[in-house]
Amino acid sequence: MVAAALTVTDDQRAELARIAGASVLPHRQVVQARALLWAVDGVANEEIARRSGVDSDTVRRWRNRFVDKGIGGVGTIAKGRGRKSWLPQDTVQRVVELTLTGQPPSGATHWTTRTLAAAVGVGKDTVAQIWADHQLQPWRVDAFKVSNDPEFEQKLVDVVGVYLKPPARAVVFSFDEKTQCQAYPG
Repeated sequence: MVAAALTVTDDQRAELARIAGASVLPHRQVVQARALLWAVDGVANEEIARRSGVDSDTVRRWRNRFVDKGIGGVGTIAKGRGRKSWLPQDTVQRVVELTLTGQPPSGATHWTTRTLAAAVGVGKDTVAQIWADHQLQPWRVDAFKVSNDPEFEQKLVDVVGVYLKPPARAVVFSFDEKTQCQAYPG
């Protein structure tokens, strides 16, 4: 029995064509969109499976998911499918929690993949992947860092004082080292 052609709206067909022709979307999504376009054109599931390099049951699942979820279901992995994590349940949560709130050992300013991996008991690449999955970048600081110099406050007052009230007939210059910039006399 040959499945009936998949019924889609003009907008859905245009979106499937856009996805099928994309070069930057995930391969799975492009293949499924292409297969669904063939289904719209009335191509048999077995032929779609042959062209896509999958079995006909997979094509049927793609068609059913499209009917249920529309364009949003194209390229998604069904719940319960795919590679299962080998990490214990709480490891990811522990890594995220330590990254955001924990103090690194030996007075370091932030965690590195190696120090956090040693603290949690996983590999550095695992920590790096968890950070990437959660968009964590502990080496980036969005706040002003205050020095731990005991005389910092007095030095700060002195420097700011020179800017706010420079000595009479004095010129104040400020120099800041930029390691990636080279100044050329013009």
